[in-house]
Amino acid sequence: MKVLVTGATGFLGGATARRLAKDGHGVVATGRNLAAGKWLLQDGIEFHPADIRDAALIRELAHGCKGVVHCAALSSPWGRASEFDSINRTGTENITAACLAHGIPRLVHISTPGIYVGLGDRFDVGENAELPAKPANHYVRTKLAAEAAVGQAQAEGLNTIILRPRGIYGPGDTVVIPRLIRALETGRLPRIGDGQASMDLTYIDNAVQAVCKALDAKAELGGRVFNVTDGSPIELWPFVDRLCESLGLDRPSRTVPLKVATTYAHILELVHTVLFPNREPLMTRYTATLLARSLTLDISAARKDLGYAPTVGPDEGLERFTDWWKAAGA
Repeated sequence: MKVLVTGATGFLGGATARRLAKDGHGVVATGRNLAAGKWLLQDGIEFHPADIRDAALIRELAHGCKGVVHCAALSSPWGRASEFDSINRTGTENITAACLAHGIPRLVHISTPGIYVGLGDRFDVGENAELPAKPANHYVRTKLAAEAAVGQAQAEGLNTIILRPRGIYGPGDTVVIPRLIRALETGRLPRIGDGQASMDLTYIDNAVQAVCKALDAKAELGGRVFNVTDGSPIELWPFVDRLCESLGLDRPSRTVPLKVATTYAHILELVHTVLFPNREPLMTRYTATLLARSLTLDISAARKDLGYAPTVGPDEGLERFTDWWKAAGA
C-alpha cells in the first residue's frame, strides 16, 4: 500500500518509513528536518518537507494513500503552551481531516504513556486505567487532546489505532538515553527518590513492529488503543549504572528525595517561564517524577490482538545502543 508517514525525520518516523519501504510499500515521508529528509531521499524514499499545521499541504500529500502513520509531535517536557497546542492538537486534527477527506482506510496514531503519570507508583497499567485529573504538562495535555481528535475521527468513519509506546530507544536515539548521558556527563543528575523506580522502555525495532502490526490489523480493531513496550520492565537506577559502566561515566553519587527535587524543579520552571521561556530547565517536575516513580505497562492486549511480539529486550537493547554511541563518537 501507499503510506504517509508524518514525523519521518524523527527517530520512530524515520525507522518506520524505512521499514515500510523495505517491505515493499510506497512511502510518502514528511517532516521539518531537511538534513534528515536528505537521508530519506538517499534511501530511495519520497520525502516532502512539511509542517502538519499546514492543513492544505497535508491533505495534498495524503491523496492516494491507503494508510497514515502519524508520528509527528512536539515531544518535550518544556515549551510554550501555544506551540504544543498548534502542533499536537491542531496538527493531529489536520491529519484526521485529510484521512476522512480521502477515505483513507487506516490511521495509526502515536501517542504517549505520559498520560498515566501523576498518580504515584503504578504497575501493569492497562489502556483503560484511571488517568490523573490534571495532565502532567503541556505535552501530555495536548497528546490527550490529539487522542480525542482521533477518537472523534473514528466516530466519523475513520478506522484508527492508537499506540502508546514507552521510552523509545536504540541506535539513532537522540532523546531518551542521550538526555541521560548529557546529564551524567555534567555530573548534574542525582538519584531521585528511594532508588527503587521500575519502568518500561521500547527498543526501536519493537516499536516499528507494533506500528506495522497496527497498520495491517483487521478492521474490527478500529478505535482501539494499545500500550507498547519491550515487555520486560527495568529497574531504572541499575540500568543507569550499567550505562555509566559501558560509557566510562561516573555513576550518580548524590541522592535527593522526590519532594526536594520537585520543589527545586518547580522553582526552576517559574524562573524559566519569566526569564528564559525558550530554554528548558535543568529539571522539570515531570522529569523528576519519571526518575523517581515506578510506571510499568500491561501490553497483553497488543500481544493478543495485534500479534505484537517484542524481539529485543532491555539488556540487548542497551548493548546495541552503547555500541552505536561509541562507534558514532557521540
